[in-house]
Amino acid sequence: MKVINLHQEENELILLAVENNRQAQQRIYTLFSPKMLSVCRQYIKDIHQAEDLMITAFMKVFTNLQNFQHKGSFEGWIRRIMVNECISFIRVEKKLKYIEDETYFEGSFNNTESQFAIADIQFLIDSLPDGYKMVFNLYAIEGFKHHEIASMLGIKEGTSKSQLSHARKMLQAQINTLKNYEYGTE
Repeated sequence: MKVINLHQEENELILLAVENNRQAQQRIYTLFSPKMLSVCRQYIKDIHQAEDLMITAFMKVFTNLQNFQHKGSFEGWIRRIMVNECISFIRVEKKLKYIEDETYFEGSFNNTESQFAIADIQFLIDSLPDGYKMVFNLYAIEGFKHHEIASMLGIKEGTSKSQLSHARKMLQAQINTLKNYEYGTE
């Protein structure tokens, strides 16, 4: 049995792409674009706009590829570029407004069993107000800490916590409504 060193293969692909090898760049795009479109879609409701942002972000990936320091995962580095591109777009296009609410609830969010389709969950997240959605995605999906989110979005840490708390409450209420509807109790 032959063992293939995938990490080494990725490093070679990156080196070729840095040298503007179009086949290597195409391979990177083919490998990562499905996941990265999903990342962009978390922030951008319109699939076509999300795809446009993904392509723009990939252009940034390829123009800055020489800056990748091979510390951490390559996918994580690309993902960070995608998230930053989405945040920049939302800032410019939608001019996000956050409620400066320093009160928040540090309760637990009831994890719902996977009885809902991914499309249903995405629909619920999409229905959140933009500020709630942004903080929810950065915290719950991307795993950023509140101080990082506050720095990225130019808000106070308490505002980040508050936005997350409100997003969780709204999502929980929407999930409960869906459950009640599904079970015929509403």
